[in-house]
Amino acid sequence: MKENFTYPMNPDWTTDELIKVMGIWQAVEKAYESKIDVDEFFDTYKEFKSVVKSIGEERQLGRDFEDVSGYSLYRVVTVAKKKQTGIIKRKDLDNGK
Repeated sequence: MKENFTYPMNPDWTTDELIKVMGIWQAVEKAYESKIDVDEFFDTYKEFKSVVKSIGEERQLGRDFEDVSGYSLYRVVTVAKKKQTGIIKRKDLDNGK
């Protein structure tokens, strides 16, 4: 992971919306750097989707985040949907390549 990067954000978002979107980036980082419970991830993803309703915007933000961090929102979402319960670990994400 690259250090000292900026999370992709929209300057028009409110403070509450910024916090919700930052939460998804932190959850993706957690999945890659240690582990995250699928339910915890889905809760965070639901909050993110309350701000970013458009799939196009989600994809763009996900690509922007992957460009700066090396971590894929898409891959974590895919693994979470496949697992439905349990824990997402780095090896689950690496196997998706």
